[in-house]
Amino acid sequence: MKKIKDLDLSLELDKKMYKKKLKVLQYEMLNAQQFLFNNKIGLIILFEGMDAAGKGGAIKRLTERIDPRGLIVHPISAPQAHEFRYNYMHRFWRKLPQHGQISIFDRSWYGRVLVERIEGFATETEWKRAYNEINNFEQLLTDGDYIIIKFWIHIDADEQLQRFNARAQDPYKAWKLTEEDWRNREKFDLYSEAADEMFAKTDSEQAPWFLIPGNDKQYARIQVLKDTIAHIEKEAARRGLHITNVFDEAHKEASEALAELEALEVPEETIEREEDKKEKKNNAKKKSK
Repeated sequence: MKKIKDLDLSLELDKKMYKKKLKVLQYEMLNAQQFLFNNKIGLIILFEGMDAAGKGGAIKRLTERIDPRGLIVHPISAPQAHEFRYNYMHRFWRKLPQHGQISIFDRSWYGRVLVERIEGFATETEWKRAYNEINNFEQLLTDGDYIIIKFWIHIDADEQLQRFNARAQDPYKAWKLTEEDWRNREKFDLYSEAADEMFAKTDSEQAPWFLIPGNDKQYARIQVLKDTIAHIEKEAARRGLHITNVFDEAHKEASEALAELEALEVPEETIEREEDKKEKKNNAKKKSK
């Protein structure tokens, strides 16, 4: 069972490796988009997570190299007055992508079992009922011509506070920080508990939750790209399809480059052992002098 407490928030990626992986994975994402278009399969990606976890930055890196004509990002906020006249899911049905296109939801229908639950905007009967409603909705889509990927990007409370303070002092980002963000911060643990229950009741093989450690933004962005591409490949195989390469030679080079980059990653404990060896060697040289 997926739980927030099992995330390793210490995971990091250095800037040089980040830039190399980003270039390769963004090409892979462009190729996946072309595959989806050619096979008329719609892709729906949801982003949830703590405030200031880096959802916007992850979405930007996921989409900045793909064809913008086949993509739309929906920033989801509270329902408008006229939307209360319809079923809760109505406003999301209207935003589904055409087959062959991509829709990204920055916040989603999971607001019913997160913010609406915690803030009391939905009754207990409504939010408890929502788990089945959501599962049925997603099952209907994935049984057809849609792929669904769900991301929860998580940061710890200390990292969130640092990012809030940084936003408050940056005139280009201050607009991102609201009184509501500060109020939500006081309920950090309640949101974590609600998220864990959400994973337990709505994680499925065909519409899985991917929990992303977000304390290091660079690591989170790369992991989102990797998980997205891997799940598209998995769903293509489930449908008896294979992601063909739009530009064969370029795709081959990109795949080989990514494999080389993965091989270059050395476990942290190995690096520490090498540093210990160097330090001992230097100390020995000093003593000999």
